[in-house]
Amino acid sequence: SLYCLVFCLPSLHESPSLGLYIPLPNLGFLKPLAAMNPRPSFESVEGGSPKQSYLIYGLLKDILFWNLQKVSCSAVLTLAYQSLGVVYGDLSTSPLYVYKNTFSGKLSLHENDEEIYGVLSFIFWTFTLIALFKYIFIVMSANDNGEGGTFALYSLLCRHARLGILPNQQETDEKLSAYAIEGSAYIRQSCALMSFFEKHPNSRKVLFIFVLLGTCMAIGDGVFTPAISVLSAVSGVTLKVTCLHENYVVVIACVILVGLFSIQHHGTHRVAFMFAPIITAWLLCISSIGVYNIIKWNPHIFHALSPIYMLKFLKRTGREGWVSLGGVVLSITGVETMFADLGHFSVVSIKVAFTFLVYPCLILAYLGEAAFLSRHHEDIQRSFYKSIPGKTCVLASLHCGHFCIRGSQAVISATFSIISQCYALNCFPRVKIVHTSSKIYGQIYIPEVNWMLMCLCLAVTIGLRDTNMIGHAYGLAVTVVMFVTTCLTAMVMTIVWKQKTIMTAAFLLFFGSVELLYLSAAFFKVPEGGWIPLLLSLIFMVIMFSWNYGKLNKHQFDLENKVSMNRILSLGPSLGMVRVPGIGLVYTNLVTGIPAIFGHLVTNLPAFHQVLIFVCIKTVQVPYVADNERFLVGRVGPKEYSMFRCIVRYGYKDLQQEDYNFENILVSAVLMFVETVGKTELKPLAGSSRESGNLDAETLDASEPFPYPAHEDKVVQSINDIHDMLSGTGHLEGSHLKDESLQILKARESGIAYILGHSYAKAKKSSSIFKVFAIDVVYAFLSRNCRGPDVVLNVPHTSSLEVGMIYYV
Repeated sequence: SLYCLVFCLPSLHESPSLGLYIPLPNLGFLKPLAAMNPRPSFESVEGGSPKQSYLIYGLLKDILFWNLQKVSCSAVLTLAYQSLGVVYGDLSTSPLYVYKNTFSGKLSLHENDEEIYGVLSFIFWTFTLIALFKYIFIVMSANDNGEGGTFALYSLLCRHARLGILPNQQETDEKLSAYAIEGSAYIRQSCALMSFFEKHPNSRKVLFIFVLLGTCMAIGDGVFTPAISVLSAVSGVTLKVTCLHENYVVVIACVILVGLFSIQHHGTHRVAFMFAPIITAWLLCISSIGVYNIIKWNPHIFHALSPIYMLKFLKRTGREGWVSLGGVVLSITGVETMFADLGHFSVVSIKVAFTFLVYPCLILAYLGEAAFLSRHHEDIQRSFYKSIPGKTCVLASLHCGHFCIRGSQAVISATFSIISQCYALNCFPRVKIVHTSSKIYGQIYIPEVNWMLMCLCLAVTIGLRDTNMIGHAYGLAVTVVMFVTTCLTAMVMTIVWKQKTIMTAAFLLFFGSVELLYLSAAFFKVPEGGWIPLLLSLIFMVIMFSWNYGKLNKHQFDLENKVSMNRILSLGPSLGMVRVPGIGLVYTNLVTGIPAIFGHLVTNLPAFHQVLIFVCIKTVQVPYVADNERFLVGRVGPKEYSMFRCIVRYGYKDLQQEDYNFENILVSAVLMFVETVGKTELKPLAGSSRESGNLDAETLDASEPFPYPAHEDKVVQSINDIHDMLSGTGHLEGSHLKDESLQILKARESGIAYILGHSYAKAKKSSSIFKVFAIDVVYAFLSRNCRGPDVVLNVPHTSSLEVGMIYYV
């Protein structure tokens, strides 16, 4: 276990968080430690010396300083145990169908010992190289403040090379604690790659589409994993219940799938400790059966671990053997889910669990099944269940069905997380996100996505009715996701870690060539079910790209049609209207300037509120934003206009809580700005926006971040409350509130109105056919059938006012 010592123990300090959830008294819910207090480390992609990441010297150096790291081994082992119940469900179900799918088709004519040895050799080296060395040792280190997945890699690239296409990004965002990109100077290769993306804007779009491809294929995993796992488990019962017809097997599988998706609204907040014993028992069970089969049937099966048998396999089977590699790749299904679920645990806990339990147990299971097949060639299509001792077969089948349901649960939860990230980055229509746990941050349920996945799973199960065809579709989806991850990791190595070209090229060529080999084999299965993930990914990509395209065009319209500040100043302090008591919250996508909906509202409404606050809720390219860094508050126009701007920043993994007391926190933030920052002269906006288009030169807009503790229990309702709150922070102890603060409090007691833009996008007459289809057909359809902004923002209907506009983009 030398590689375990070298590669796993040093990583106990590399994650910004151990995945522990600690209480935040100011918000009432729990957040990961990494979101508030990230720590630098040797292997962190955000700091330190990146050139030590994979050098043995650096790893041994970490071991020497092991005793200096303040890490609790019991905490690491606890997280490793919890990760078994969430992360490895998909990966551990692979022995059910790997050999069955590999020896399907014409390869079934070559069922002899050398072919079985060759397939086992491919499984062993694929599992070792891709799952262990690539994901556990390398890709896991490419985490974004403890978060993994395709969007985490893309987020790292966006921050370091400014590749992102998100609007409303400001230089102020780079001051976030989770945004830090300090480190050694960029090397020549890094600068060359960054310069290429800067000179060729279309390359950024190509990269974005490439990321969407991997994301859509990952969503496809949420469709195929429950289908193939449940159907394989139910099929095992037919070995003892021979009268069970194939149609009944499909019906039973469909009933289980409906039940699985029907209970999703209860949440998975107890999944870790509830499912960890089941996964552990399953792994120990299949490894014990593997050892039993090795001893009883073929103790020399270990000879098949030699790579020579892979060459012999390809030489003897030719094209049929090459195509069958699409079944071998099913042995590593779940590695991308393992990376995507990184945010709920820590890098070291996942490494420990995989290296010391999951990896040896699955290898023993594959060895034992191959040993059984070497003496029972006729049972190759039912090899997993046939290799189980007779008296325990039915019991194992029932346990297998229960386990597959639990394994599918993890993939479904991961799909919810992926969709929420896409939504936060303006790549998915507005959906309802329900928080299912008050203790674990990030456990969510999305009703629309849940029922969509259920319908797709049922369609795949009923339409294909065969685990071999489902396996062909599954293998293609998994291989594409892994190849996308390899390419993005290579870019992270160049731009973020600043590795030399030879290191990046070696990583890309070695792992990329292996995955392209499997990808080419999977593409030969397109007529036999492989077309399904291609069709699903195409549909999801059209939806996601069209939604993002429409949002960007609407934002560009907002930039080009901002209300001139000269017009606002010419109206006078009353804005040419009757200023009624109360506070008006005008929601906008702009971080600077006056939105067009305000001008439209002023033109048609003769009265407005005494205090105006332009609220911009935006997503930044970090997973989490600390609560004391969430708000940016500034003044719009002169003091007597009583107009403010509040920019609320969320990370792509941050979620607005349903009980989040937003309006009170917002008013408290404005009051603190008036009492502290407001005492100084107005200054230009702290951090110019990177939005396209020039700002109005006359715009008086000051936005300064300040450490506002968002105390949910200190509600702004009276003068005494706000005075006590501010005195408790040490800002205004012994002083009195200003007249402007008293005016804001008085307006707060009169009520708050929410003004939202209800805009419709239409393509200009001179637009291309592609733009007309994307805007007038796809985006318009999605806008009409998705959740409204008032639902997403939790705006009360009794206090909301929608301003309708047509955007000609």
